[in-house]
Amino acid sequence: MKILVDMNLSPRWVDFLAGNGIEAVHWSSIGPPDAPDTGIVAYAQSYGFTVLTNDLDFGFILAISHGNKPSVIQIRTAALGPGRIGGRVLGALKTLSADIEEGALITIDSRKIRVHLLPIV
Repeated sequence: MKILVDMNLSPRWVDFLAGNGIEAVHWSSIGPPDAPDTGIVAYAQSYGFTVLTNDLDFGFILAISHGNKPSVIQIRTAALGPGRIGGRVLGALKTLSADIEEGALITIDSRKIRVHLLPIV
């Protein structure tokens, strides 16, 4: 599994994920900081990444495109750093790896994790 960390999340996520055996890259190291979300989705789809974000636009893009890739993981908490929510994200990555591989929109908040398999119709 490869994770593309969106601009709205700290680059610290890359080290956190890599330290837990997950390949990760922050968008700032591969693309322009003002890239449209559609461009990030297209890159993730082309190169086999799952997007990790706090941005609700990615779910909207998946819904209107009816695409089944890339998978998107949305963090919906006030605490966005890996030190606060990283354990929940790692747990979701491990337990939902088959769904992520097939294509899913996963939303993680402080109380629950929701999974919508792609395409969203």
